[in-house]
Parts: sequence; C-alpha cells; structure tokens
Amino acid sequence: MADKNIVSNRQARFNYAILESLEAGIALTGTEVKSIRLGNISLNESFARVDGTEIFVYNMHIAPYEFGNINNTDSMRPRKLLLHKSQIRKLSAETSAKNLALIPLKVYFKNGLVKMELALAKGKKLYDKRESIKRRDSQREISRKVAR
Repeated sequence: MADKNIVSNRQARFNYAILESLEAGIALTGTEVKSIRLGNISLNESFARVDGTEIFVYNMHIAPYEFGNINNTDSMRPRKLLLHKSQIRKLSAETSAKNLALIPLKVYFKNGLVKMELALAKGKKLYDKRESIKRRDSQREISRKVAR
C-alpha cells in the first residue's frame, strides 16, 4: 500500500540542515486520527524532545474532530512518539552531546497507521539561509531558460 502524505514541514528544511531522518509512530486517540484523515494538522513550530526514556513531540496542532464528543483531546497536547529503546538512546546522546534538534518533517499514513518522519537537524545560520535562497533562485532561472 502506498504512503499517503498528510502534511509536511517545508519551513524545517529552510531553517535546519537535516543530518539524519527516521520513521516514528505517534500515540494518538481515535478522534485525533479522524481529524488527521481530514487534513486538520499543522507542524509549524513543532519540535520533539527526549524526556527520560521517551520522546514527545510538542506544538503539533491537531484540530478537534468536529463530529467528536466530550472525548476530544487538547489540540496542542504533547504526543508520545513510538520508537525502539536503542533509537531513543541514540537520539538522546546525539541531541545532548552535539547540540542538535529533533524536528518533525512530515506526517503520513502507512498501512493505515499514522507515522512521522523525524529528523536530527542542526540550525542554519542566517548566511546559510541566504545561500539557500540564492541557489533556489538560480535553479529557477536555469529551468525557465531551458523550458523556452
């Protein structure tokens, strides 16, 4: 079954240099999954953090399911990511030692389950961002001239 991409964090690739990425499951309630199926999710300003032996994602907004009931949960609550202990230990060591960040890149369905692509990333400096913009603009100019 093909992966169905729900939302991607395009700003993350601009603000961070992606070093490594991995797939993680997310612990969700039923109404949250229904809301995600409708596309009511936002990854803007979201990040993940290691808390003890678990990893949680913060600031991920999932709008309340409009046909839900009193069981709808808080839209900004921290959500647990499902990873193996060895992966959590590795990510914990790398984030603390090398001063890296855990950034969600995209959320998608895989075989009916909600998955998240989580990236180990290093923040870009302002001059790196300017360089990215210049490179993107030059690529756009080249493609325009080739299309003519």
